[in-house]
Amino acid sequence: MLTFISDRLVRIEMGLAAIMAAVVTLLILLNIVSRSLGMAIYWVDELAIYAMVWTTFLATSVALKRRQVVAVTLLADLLGKRAQAWMQLISDVMILTFAVALLVLCWRWLDPVTFADVGFDIKKFQGETFNFLYSEKTNTIGINKIWPWLILPLFSMSLSLHALNNMLASLKYAVFYKGVSE
Repeated sequence: MLTFISDRLVRIEMGLAAIMAAVVTLLILLNIVSRSLGMAIYWVDELAIYAMVWTTFLATSVALKRRQVVAVTLLADLLGKRAQAWMQLISDVMILTFAVALLVLCWRWLDPVTFADVGFDIKKFQGETFNFLYSEKTNTIGINKIWPWLILPLFSMSLSLHALNNMLASLKYAVFYKGVSE
């Protein structure tokens, strides 16, 4: 079931990353055209940056799920298949640890329990916590920064799910590997 959910989620992430990459391209083209016509649209750059950030986090989650990341395999190439399987497991555990740590930090940063306790009243939340996360505005677009920043908790949840799925698969392979030559 975990594999099914992880596989479905990665399809959604890949689709969203592709859409965001297209948005970045269109925004940059709009910026070029508007500036060449002498009518620069000042908020386009900021929106393009946020779209690129979302693209990066979504694509990173996909790459880590698919294990398509850049790696130095000098040591792993010298080892047997069983040792390689254990090294992959260690790598998956490290990624899961990072993802869960980021998830915990996002939880503390967003402080949803306190936010709910104050009835989702932003002013009261700020007064109690001195956390201005929910009211801080972007520089040129003028929206609350929480919206572009939501990629962090989404990424940490998604990566946690993918990393757990990969770790369980690696554990199964490392423990039950029955290679012919070692």
